[in-house]
Amino acid sequence: MSLVSLRRAARESVSGLPREFWWLWTSTLVNRLGAFVATFMALYLTLDRGYSASYAGLVASLHGLGGVVSSLGGGVMTDRLGRRPTLLISQLSTAFAVALLGFVHDPVAIAAVAFLVGMASNASRPAVQAMMADIVRPEDRVRAFSLNYWAINLGFAVSSMAAGFIAEFSYLAGFLIEAGMTLVCAVVVFVKLPESRPVLTDKAAAEPAVGLGTVLRDGRFMSVVGLSFLVALVFQQGSVGLPVAMGEAGFTPADYGMAVAVNGFLIVALQIPVTRFIEHRDPKRLLVVSSLLAGYGFGLTAFAGSVGVFALTVCVWTLAEIVNAPTQTGLVVRLSPVHGRGRYQGMYTLSWSLAALVAPLMSGLVIDRFGAEWLWGLCAVVGTAAGLGYAMLMRSLPAEEPSFVETPAAPSAAPPVSPATEVGAA
Repeated sequence: MSLVSLRRAARESVSGLPREFWWLWTSTLVNRLGAFVATFMALYLTLDRGYSASYAGLVASLHGLGGVVSSLGGGVMTDRLGRRPTLLISQLSTAFAVALLGFVHDPVAIAAVAFLVGMASNASRPAVQAMMADIVRPEDRVRAFSLNYWAINLGFAVSSMAAGFIAEFSYLAGFLIEAGMTLVCAVVVFVKLPESRPVLTDKAAAEPAVGLGTVLRDGRFMSVVGLSFLVALVFQQGSVGLPVAMGEAGFTPADYGMAVAVNGFLIVALQIPVTRFIEHRDPKRLLVVSSLLAGYGFGLTAFAGSVGVFALTVCVWTLAEIVNAPTQTGLVVRLSPVHGRGRYQGMYTLSWSLAALVAPLMSGLVIDRFGAEWLWGLCAVVGTAAGLGYAMLMRSLPAEEPSFVETPAAPSAAPPVSPATEVGAA
């Protein structure tokens, strides 16, 4: 492919999206560039503070539990208070909690603040996804969610490398830098992002209110949440089951780092071109194929005997991740009522938060009792079950229809601009 073709492909991948999207995208990128706690919490507790690995695992679980709690709470806030207030509350609370975590020393206090960090940071996810659905045209949503996912992984890849150098200097500096970057995100939201919550018309106001009970009674959507949980269980094994299995097989942490680094590299390199390929394709086929690729990508790990082969298996399930993430998020928006997007996105986020809690327990139990090969076989079974579930669920997926609600004029009327102009201005 010529340089001209590459430039044209890149331009088409980012064109046509409103400027509000790019400011939200910038906020996401800045947030992930400052990520520190999630990357080095275990090392901070065991090496710097001298606590046991069991205590570090407990703190990590409490951090995840906070995310579970705020998945639904953040969704409710998104619908009731609005997208912008929820983002500001989440980001300001996260900045305060992360900074506080760097100064507390008592083990009970550390555990409690870690729970608060998990709760505050995860509360913004439903708001971000709902705001993107509000301000981006339906035909561009898969591309928008893909670009946002790309920003998350690019920021995390850069922050992971930077965090290592920061940790050698000072763990406290890492906490304060993350708090500062989160405050920058709040400033971007406050200055550049207007509220995007749709305004209900008289016809919409006459419809029954959307509560969490409404979401739970939505059988089709809750089936999607259940399938999302299964897929998330599989993907979580890249960070919980894979390092344990490689360690038991005699590989070093550096070997695991080399293998799993392929994941971030491929997402950054392929997310945008793959999205161009899948953007207007049948979501049912994409979700079925991505579920199978995830399951059998991890299943092939049972036959890996070298770092190179482990890296090849990572390539397979990373491709599944690249396809699954924007497609599944777009499906959630498609099945959500406009005036209940926050609650629906919160329930979807809950499926990933629960998977993050269950996956470590599942992988440890299976590996200890039966061996790593059984874990990878189980991943193949779960991926197959998810694929069959998506195939059955989406036989009669309704077409997207224009909503009877009105949105504020600013986000929808914003003319498309070049991301280089908007992001560079940040």
